[in-house]
Amino acid sequence: MRSVRLKESACQGCINCIKHCPTQAIRVHNGKAHIIDKFCIDCGRCIQSCPHHAKIAVYDPLSVINNFKYTVALPAPSLYAQYNNLTNVDIVLNALLRLGFDDVYEVSAAAELVSEASREYIKEHRDEAPFISSACPSVIRLIRVKFPSLISRLLPIKAPVEVAAEIARARAMEKTGLKPEEIGIIFISPCPSKVSYAKSPLGIEKSSIDNVVAIKDIYPLLLPHMRHDESQLSHLSHSGRIGIGWSSAGGESAGLFSDNYLAADGIVNILRVLEELEDEKLHGLIFVELNACDGGCVGGTLTVENAYIAATKTKRLVKYQPVSKNHLADNPELKNVYWADDVEYEPVFRLGSTFKESLKMMNDVESLTARFPGLDCGSCGAPTCQTLAEDIVRGDATPNDCIYVLRANIADLSRKIEDLTVNRKGKDSLTEEESQLLDSYIRTLTADLASFGVPSRSGKGDTE
Repeated sequence: MRSVRLKESACQGCINCIKHCPTQAIRVHNGKAHIIDKFCIDCGRCIQSCPHHAKIAVYDPLSVINNFKYTVALPAPSLYAQYNNLTNVDIVLNALLRLGFDDVYEVSAAAELVSEASREYIKEHRDEAPFISSACPSVIRLIRVKFPSLISRLLPIKAPVEVAAEIARARAMEKTGLKPEEIGIIFISPCPSKVSYAKSPLGIEKSSIDNVVAIKDIYPLLLPHMRHDESQLSHLSHSGRIGIGWSSAGGESAGLFSDNYLAADGIVNILRVLEELEDEKLHGLIFVELNACDGGCVGGTLTVENAYIAATKTKRLVKYQPVSKNHLADNPELKNVYWADDVEYEPVFRLGSTFKESLKMMNDVESLTARFPGLDCGSCGAPTCQTLAEDIVRGDATPNDCIYVLRANIADLSRKIEDLTVNRKGKDSLTEEESQLLDSYIRTLTADLASFGVPSRSGKGDTE
């Protein structure tokens, strides 16, 4: 289920969004943008690029905590990086309790467990390297729709937020004696991608996360509850440098204790890395960390702080922290850290339902693309000339959507009407039947011209 939506009333029909979408999931028709659900990976780049704020992320309000008898907050480590001069994570965690949550469990604590599991898995399967991080849902979706040959390289380990949710629910059930459905596990997210993950997870059948709220909504609400008097703080934080460091690009790789890694952030950079991995141009790597947001999770569209300032704050916060405070052996509540289901290729960009049909449609796409100017101007509402051609063979567009083709057709029709009108004036040399056919043909051409928004020369649509 997609969490990035269009706010149609705010859309001005500009083409900024179609130029920034990494999967070409947006079209502009009739003055409004349209998001193609099956192409969208919820990276949120259109939200950041839209000057009219017409792209929005759909998530849950904080009031969802009233739907449960007991609620546990799962703060993403990027939440801590939103606040100035924060020296103690417990200040934020205690504020969450004062805000209305009954308990907290840090996603950063679960991240340290995932790091440990990743180290063990890579050690046992070193011959299969390089492995690609599976922590960012947008990256997984991008790979499964555009890079199917790389699916086998995804690290088959649950994301930290899922591990945190499973442990938090198990501990809450033991502590309260409540049923699972009476306990609300609420994730505080930096991005829309993880909102979608909670509703439609990858690698597992059902997520343990009940609801997702945005960091940007929680941020101002916590400020009045943040007290710096450590004598009034309960000790709640159980994360070290590795876990909190996951919030920034390179943080996950740092937890593997290996130098043979590549860490890339930003969807444009990720596309380049995946293409080079697919072409086997990158050698000697053990691990590839990919974060769809610039700077890592601190650059998510649901945060409030500048991504690079937030990254600096994170480094300052973890400077004197121990390396790690969490180990798999100390968390018996976690039954399985690995995926239960395989991630499969999703051929959303396939043109036809069969190979033969797809081959014919691909030939049609090539022929149509050759008719277009190759400028990729976006005036047609599609991001490139080729995507317009693909839309045409799918039945979602027409060649006249290209302004250059339209202009050529209008010019051609105008010339035909002018030539026929000249002949019409000399109709005395024509038989009555020929004259009637000529009149009918002129009316048809004039109607075609009018369909392009061009009036007849007389302004009345007649042929005289």
